[in-house]
Amino acid sequence: MKHPATRVAFRFCVLYFILYTLAGQIFGGVFLYPGLVPALGTRWPLRDLTLWTAEHVFGGTPPFVYAGTSGDTFFHWVQTALLLAAAVAGTIVWSALDRRTASVRLHAWFRLYLRFALAAQMFYYGMAKVIPTQFPPPALVTLVRPVGDLSLTDLLWVFIGASTPYQMFTGWAELVAGVLLVVPHTAALGALVALADMVQVFVLNMTYDFGLKQISFHLILIALVLLAPDLRRLAAVLVLNRAAAAPTHPALFRTPRANRVALAAQIAFGGLLLVAFANLSQRFYSAEGGPGAPRSPLRGIWAVERMAIDGNERLPLVNDYDRQWRRVIFDFADRMYFQRWDDSYAAYGVSLDESRRSLALTKGASRSWRAAFSYERPAPDRLILDGDMDGYRIRAELQLVERDTVRLLNSSFRWVRPAEP
Repeated sequence: MKHPATRVAFRFCVLYFILYTLAGQIFGGVFLYPGLVPALGTRWPLRDLTLWTAEHVFGGTPPFVYAGTSGDTFFHWVQTALLLAAAVAGTIVWSALDRRTASVRLHAWFRLYLRFALAAQMFYYGMAKVIPTQFPPPALVTLVRPVGDLSLTDLLWVFIGASTPYQMFTGWAELVAGVLLVVPHTAALGALVALADMVQVFVLNMTYDFGLKQISFHLILIALVLLAPDLRRLAAVLVLNRAAAAPTHPALFRTPRANRVALAAQIAFGGLLLVAFANLSQRFYSAEGGPGAPRSPLRGIWAVERMAIDGNERLPLVNDYDRQWRRVIFDFADRMYFQRWDDSYAAYGVSLDESRRSLALTKGASRSWRAAFSYERPAPDRLILDGDMDGYRIRAELQLVERDTVRLLNSSFRWVRPAEP
């Protein structure tokens, strides 16, 4: 790095990417499990500095949200601006105090850090698709929900979750990138594959308004930084159709033996990361709400055919709003839904006792609300609920909706397609 501009750019990258990865989930991902090492951006003092800046510099109105799955809240954008400013200031000071050629060893260790930071995220998101937990198959309540009621993000989840092979394909592509990044000799190829993966993810996040726009963009930047020393070689081969010289990436240590040990340690640690994220995704798969979570013995979409409230049978539309039932939906073992005739939903926790043929419902955090039903299933496609709900005596006769009537569940790949109607 003899050119001054290159040295300045390198110093900025070192400062900015270390700050950004420490503030978010990336640094923690290198330590096997996101969350094991907390994101420092949501801890004192960086959190408090961000809150103060958001209010007094950017004119935001508290409270500022930083919890949850979105990494694109106002809090996160302000914090990114802070990190960017800190990196610029740090680069100026560093360049003023040190005008020498950038350290070869620092470049080697920084490259190592970025390789594993990017590889860990590829393992994390890739394994969550290969073991399909990031985009679970559409729940039964989603199958009867009008498409127009879905947000762009909901639609993205349904679009990818409805095709497990496509989801797994994208996951394998991310895992391949991670494996290649772990090995120094294939790291450039891994960065290229990761770049392609993350460009697709970034475009989906942007066009479907998902809250990981920042992190996917930064993973693109990390891939580009890793590729920067090889850009001329890549251009020679891919664009100019010329032979490329051998790479000249600096070694971590001065002796060949130490570098051989370092190579073995990198491969072993990469394998440990891969196994750890596989285990994490497997746990998510079987956890509450995951594709492998226990399902209700009454699982199905049940149409309300007859319903009596306090002994009076009448059309559902003339009932009070909480009992304008069109369908009753059982899916996961711990919750159920009533779909009203205006296509809105009432969600309840449910505890079902098969031996007593009874079920009890809970409503949010309420301790006074009560609902308990006995049920009969005179035929596989018939269900009768009889009990009390919020002070009303209710009897409902239900008919199972056959799932072969749901086109999304019965659309499959065909080499030869019939003519479209």
